[in-house]
Amino acid sequence: VRVVESGGGLVQSGGSLRLSCVASGDIFSVESMGWYRQAGGKQRELIASVAGGGRTNYADSVKGRFTISKDNVLTVTLQMTSLQVDDTAVYYCNVDLRTGPNWRTRGTYWGQGTQVTVSS
Repeated sequence: VRVVESGGGLVQSGGSLRLSCVASGDIFSVESMGWYRQAGGKQRELIASVAGGGRTNYADSVKGRFTISKDNVLTVTLQMTSLQVDDTAVYYCNVDLRTGPNWRTRGTYWGQGTQVTVSS
């Protein structure tokens, strides 16, 4: 299984960026997909997720500014608007999936991360 993020970069405060994440490989089903971020010296935190049924969840720090959506079963995007300097971090995609019909095949997979830098 491979998870690949794209779309990071440098943007000015108040700007927007769109991140994409694609999962590929021996995937039977996807339980959920989510975006985490980790700023320097801080713990990795969950900022947005979408379950297989479409239910979304957001951290308070990004509610109203970020939108997570599933383009298809294996692709998720994160539209980020009104970006702030505090949003600067490495953003990681996480996929909770099964590689077979047995629930024991369930596991979580991470992408390599994509840097988002917001300048003042």
